[in-house]
Amino acid sequence: MKRVEPTLRVDYPHMTTIETRWMDNDVYGHVNNVVYYSYFDTVINRYLIDQGGLDIHKDAVIGVCVTSQCHYFEPVSFPEVLAAGLRVGKLGRSSIVYEIALFKKIVKRPPHRGISFTFLWTEAPCAR
Repeated sequence: MKRVEPTLRVDYPHMTTIETRWMDNDVYGHVNNVVYYSYFDTVINRYLIDQGGLDIHKDAVIGVCVTSQCHYFEPVSFPEVLAAGLRVGKLGRSSIVYEIALFKKIVKRPPHRGISFTFLWTEAPCAR
């Protein structure tokens, strides 16, 4: 398997902040893997609502995650403030690959998490 290299903050045109919560930590003292997916989903949807005008209750189309992949570089724990970078990795006819990286707020080194989410856009009523 090819090693995935971390990227830099400047590689992401959209940045937002995520504050870790006490409940995000697992028994090992770091943010649990499943919590990262909640962060990633929040970053994408917050951007689509704020910048793209998405109305999750009324729009005729929805984005459904059909694939996701995550690369872990370093643990994160509560209490930390993360900077989340978002960019489009690939734009298709009915799908978009979003790429997200999480950076510790106080340092400018490579991200601690890297992810890609492929969203397929479909009609809201059928969701298939």
